[in-house]
Amino acid sequence: MRAGEHLLEVWRRFDGLPMDNVVKAWNYERAGLKKQRSVEQMREHREAYGLGGNCFDLALWLIAEFREAGIEAYAVGSELSTEEAHAAVLALDEQGRRFLCDLGDQWIQPILVDTKDPAFSDAPQAGFFPGADVQLSAEPDGMTIIYRRPGGKLSVQKYSLDPVGEEAFWQAAEYSQHQLGKTPLIEVRIPFEGEVAHWEFNDWQSELSTSKGLFLEEPAVSFDAWVERIHERSGYDRDIIEAALAFYKSMN
Repeated sequence: MRAGEHLLEVWRRFDGLPMDNVVKAWNYERAGLKKQRSVEQMREHREAYGLGGNCFDLALWLIAEFREAGIEAYAVGSELSTEEAHAAVLALDEQGRRFLCDLGDQWIQPILVDTKDPAFSDAPQAGFFPGADVQLSAEPDGMTIIYRRPGGKLSVQKYSLDPVGEEAFWQAAEYSQHQLGKTPLIEVRIPFEGEVAHWEFNDWQSELSTSKGLFLEEPAVSFDAWVERIHERSGYDRDIIEAALAFYKSMN
C-alpha cells in the first residue's frame, strides 16, 4: 500500500507544510480579481513567509512538483465549485500504479488505490494518516476512506478517482479562494513522541490528534498568544498570522 522512493522524494518536500484558510484570508485583499495563486507565487511565499495554503493550493503545487520530477500526476476532487469542495492528487509510480496523495487532509504519505494490484488491501492500515488507521473501500464511482480513530470514532471521506481537467480544476480552485469561511483554520503534521501527529487550530481552539487519542490544548490567553502559538506550530510569518486572525475577528 506504500509508495516507493520515487514518489516519496517529492512528497517529503511538503513535510510540515500546513493546510489552512489563513493564507487565503491574507491573500484575498492583495490578490486583485483572481485569487488563486500560481505555483510560482506559492513557492515564493513559502520561501519568504513559510506559507502553505488550502487544499487546492497544495494540490496544484504537488502536481507541478511531480511533473517536474517526471512523474505523471493529475487532480481529483469531490464536490468541486461548492463550499464543501475537496481537492487531492493521484500520482503514478514507475509501474503505473495509482497513489492517492492528499496534502489537504494532511496525510502522512500516499496510499495505493488500485484495487486489482496484489499489494492492495481493504484492511485497516496504520501509518498513513495522523492519529487514525485508514480503511479503503472501492465504490463504483470512486473510493471511500474510513478513518478509524482511538476510542472507536469513525469518519468518512469519499473521492472520485477520475481525472479533473486542468481548466476545470483551476476554475474550482478560483471558486474556493473566494470562500473565506467565518473562522480561521490551520492544520499541520508535526513530530510528536515518535510519531507524526496532527495539530489543528479551528475556531479559536487548538488540539493535537495522536495514536493515543485527541488532546485539547488550553485556550491561549490573548490574541497575541494565539499568534505566537500558531507561529510556533506552523512556522508562518507572525505578521501574516496576525493580519489573517484580525480579518476573521472582524467578521464577528
